[in-house]
Amino acid sequence: MLVLVSYDVVTSSPGGKRRLRRVAKICLNHGQRVQYSVFECIVDPAQWALLKNELINVIDEEKDSLRFYFLGADWQRHVGHVGAKETVDLERDSLII
Repeated sequence: MLVLVSYDVVTSSPGGKRRLRRVAKICLNHGQRVQYSVFECIVDPAQWALLKNELINVIDEEKDSLRFYFLGADWQRHVGHVGAKETVDLERDSLII
């Protein structure tokens, strides 16, 4: 399966730069960087469980954020989020500019 992993790590907090480097290295071990904080990872279920657990164990959930997108026809059910940032339901919440 193809999983898109994106992250936001607060580097101004103690250990933030180290966490950022560790998150990037874990993602590089499982996929390819497509933007600075975005990786495409082709993984089977066991590899996915390992990748997710490695990332969750590195980040500070009070400050950092991970987003996982499971690409496919039923994408609405396959977006997971871990961490400090609020999520937006693109179908329900509206943005007024």
